[in-house]
Amino acid sequence: MKTPYNYTVLRYVHDTTTGEFVNVGVAIYSRESRYASALCRSTFGRLSKIFPGMDGEVFKGLMRHIQSRFEERGDALKTELPLEGLPDSVMQIAHAVLPADDSTLQWAPAGSGLTEDLPRTLESIFNRMVTRYDERPQQERRTDDEVWRGFRRSLESRHVLKYLQSKKISVQDDEVEFQYAWKNGVWHCLEPVSLDLSSADSIRDKAHRLLGQVTSVQQAKDRFKLYLLLGEPQQDGLRSAFEKAVSILSKLPVEHQVVREEHADKFTEQFAREIEAHEAK
Repeated sequence: MKTPYNYTVLRYVHDTTTGEFVNVGVAIYSRESRYASALCRSTFGRLSKIFPGMDGEVFKGLMRHIQSRFEERGDALKTELPLEGLPDSVMQIAHAVLPADDSTLQWAPAGSGLTEDLPRTLESIFNRMVTRYDERPQQERRTDDEVWRGFRRSLESRHVLKYLQSKKISVQDDEVEFQYAWKNGVWHCLEPVSLDLSSADSIRDKAHRLLGQVTSVQQAKDRFKLYLLLGEPQQDGLRSAFEKAVSILSKLPVEHQVVREEHADKFTEQFAREIEAHEAK
């Protein structure tokens, strides 16, 4: 059975005088399903080419904040009694998360539709409206973000996305930032890694690069466990290269766990149970 929904696109307006903008996010809401969520850009490469001089780190922080606030609202819709009634439209939630003003981030007028799968519809609109014209490295077929979305859907269904935050693991001369982390004594860092590349060399090189990055911060004061959420090659001829990359990543000098996409549901269910048990205390 199809469910009605409405959505809005988040725009980055670099110059409010000229009105030039780039789409940077999408938010969706279904009153009937009590579902609300959002996807925002996690990179700023394309924007920096269009608008030189923008502060990329500030932009990334804003994107994380807006997406997490929307996810929190979605969790509240599912788990709490709506004492003030349910929102009438996505714009009501969007303006509560990011008020309408003359800032560089603005919500577009709402659109609507019918769907049988709200999370997949959100991804489809995001791909169509936000990332459609992104340039990709020739060797990459799926991005890390696309791998993450498969795991994200499962975590979202357990209402635990709100507990994840970005975390920088630092030593004196280096640092690595993980976008999805949760602390329970140690930092549990989820790192989506697309190994769906076009050649064996590029798969090996990406595994070595990640090994080097993590090795560089292994002595950090913040204790952490790394969960590698791996996206596998879709080309059968690269299976051997993928398995060799898994072997390379097994040499990580910190506590870690390799999670293949086929085990995504099982892993996210276990991870969500740990978060729920910890928060219940």
